[in-house]
Amino acid sequence: MSRCGNTPIARIVFTIRGTERVVHLKLEGANPSGSLKDRTAASLIEDLERRDLLHPGATLVESTSGNLGVALAAIARSRGYSFRAVVDPKTTPENLARLRRLGAAIELVETRDETGGYLLSRLERVAELCASSDRFVWSDQYTNPANPRAHEQGTGPELLDQLHGELAAVFVPVSTGGTLAGIARFLRRESPATRIVAVDALGSVALGGRPAPRLLTGIGAGRASSFISPGLYDRRVLVADAEAFAFCRALAAETGIRVGGSSGAALVACARLLAANPELDRVACLCPDRGDSYTSTIYDDGWLARHGIDPDVLTLDRVEALAPARRALTLA
Repeated sequence: MSRCGNTPIARIVFTIRGTERVVHLKLEGANPSGSLKDRTAASLIEDLERRDLLHPGATLVESTSGNLGVALAAIARSRGYSFRAVVDPKTTPENLARLRRLGAAIELVETRDETGGYLLSRLERVAELCASSDRFVWSDQYTNPANPRAHEQGTGPELLDQLHGELAAVFVPVSTGGTLAGIARFLRRESPATRIVAVDALGSVALGGRPAPRLLTGIGAGRASSFISPGLYDRRVLVADAEAFAFCRALAAETGIRVGGSSGAALVACARLLAANPELDRVACLCPDRGDSYTSTIYDDGWLARHGIDPDVLTLDRVEALAPARRALTLA
């Protein structure tokens, strides 16, 4: 499996109140397995190997909504480990198919937990598996320090370098909180003036708040993040499903760039901050994955309609137009 990282930056333009505002997209879908989680998965597995917890014949196990499972399955396969993904009904058919192609065993948890989601139920099943046999080894994306370390040492420095050390604000979707924690720790040291915006899904309790059902996957959680403290971010923005989907679909239509729902949520948060701060420049949105895992969901009119969202009336919050930047679209 090729190494992850060195993902490109794409420049797009929001027109807000008649003024064009440039937004930099950090396209993590360019990683080998198609998401930011390649970085996390590599760090988690390397940590287990360093601590002599993972051996030939072991079965790696993780609770996952999709992307981390795909990344873990790919790396485990290349290193000779088995992998079992504990998933739920919100996992997209595309990601389930990718897991199967990579040889992963799949356990589907269908019982909702007390938050209305499935995360706590998935974690309960992981605990049962690990208690049943020593061959199961949990990578534990939720509390293992190797998760934020991947982004403190990799994603954060890479992003700041690509923006030539000038980054006024960064918008980071939150699930376990590892990505936000790692990027924030790096930026607090190396670029303390950068505003760090935590982007969460409406109904998530990752950063506190009241739980509620949500359609977005890859963002939000049914439990509080173990990695995040309030001092690590400057602002929290909650985004509703339809708001995120609108930006995903507009971005694809106007630029040809397809991203997942968490990226759409980051764009919503970015639009809100730019509208409130006309002077703000040099902003970046972390886009955790590409859109090919959401063909049957976000990009399918029928799926949206079945979930009460009319695709014909989706609108961009605070943005009058979205377009590619005039000069070269992507920067290495």
